[in-house]
Amino acid sequence: MAENEIQYTDLGGTYEAALKKSQEIERDIETNPKKYRILSGDRPTGRLHIGHYFGSLQNRVRLQNLGVPTMILVADYQVLTDHDAFSQIGENTFQLVVDYLAAGIKPGADICIFPHSYVPEANQLMLPFLTLVSNSELARNPTVKDEIQKACASGNFRQGVNEGMYTYPVHQACDILFCKANVVPVGKDQLPHLEITRTIARRFNNKYAKKSPIFPAPHALLSKAPMIKGLDGNAKMSKSLGNCVFLYNTEDETAALIKKAKTDSERLITYEPEKRPEVANLLQLISLCTGETPEAVASRLGEGGGGALKSALTEALNEALRPHRAERARLEKDGAYIRQVLLDGIKQAREIAQATLEEVRASMGMAI
Repeated sequence: MAENEIQYTDLGGTYEAALKKSQEIERDIETNPKKYRILSGDRPTGRLHIGHYFGSLQNRVRLQNLGVPTMILVADYQVLTDHDAFSQIGENTFQLVVDYLAAGIKPGADICIFPHSYVPEANQLMLPFLTLVSNSELARNPTVKDEIQKACASGNFRQGVNEGMYTYPVHQACDILFCKANVVPVGKDQLPHLEITRTIARRFNNKYAKKSPIFPAPHALLSKAPMIKGLDGNAKMSKSLGNCVFLYNTEDETAALIKKAKTDSERLITYEPEKRPEVANLLQLISLCTGETPEAVASRLGEGGGGALKSALTEALNEALRPHRAERARLEKDGAYIRQVLLDGIKQAREIAQATLEEVRASMGMAI
């Protein structure tokens, strides 16, 4: 059995089966944290916002504190698949690491932060992995299909979908499998991406390493955090939609942004996500800050109306983020330390990747 492999039954490709497995892992991970290795990360396309904070950063800190070995990836190469702002990748990478550390991530033997462009041994897995999947399988990936549809609709198919977009799920497989991660925290919409990685792992083992499998087929650790909508209340919080509060925003900037958030004209505050999505969204954000239920927050605010709701969110959010903002301001001034964190992470990741690459070469009959 490959290192860090998890015993599992056939998932059948359904969300329900993936959720059941995720729940099993959650129960087991508290007592057997070293049985797992997690791969998580972000693309450096811009600054992190409160959606990232409540949706992923806090969970990474929780898993770290449980003692789960974790590889945190800065997916800088993947920015090139659909973004032109490559000149900002270096600065965005710096800011990502600042927010990771400010949130409580502690780099060390079990926690590695690294950009994948600096781990050539991992990227060398790309070519053998590409031989294990077909064009049609990659084209069926929901993200790829969405990009193709957008390109066709704009009449710019040839220029709109580059081969990096087609193959980036395979590159994701390199990121996950080089370190033999067996758990990947994802949302429901990312399950098809992870399934490509699982397929590649199984096919590689079956073709080249039947007697001694090299790669685990990683499982999803499905997020328990609710989808965090933007201040418009209608779409997921997103940098590109301009509907977010960034972690670097000051308290006054946060107040100004929340003042523009959408609510409705009813005075009585109630938590009714279907009927009053904008109000429900702000109540949910307060809940994430204070630990109250959204219903309890609504009851507390009573007939205060939208003004009281926005004031309560401003106070709760600024209070919750105050330690993070103070720490990020300190860290942002220490560029040498941030660079050293990345250099240490690169060294650690390359050592792991080199060992895996040697196994891969040997299994494929390429060892010299």
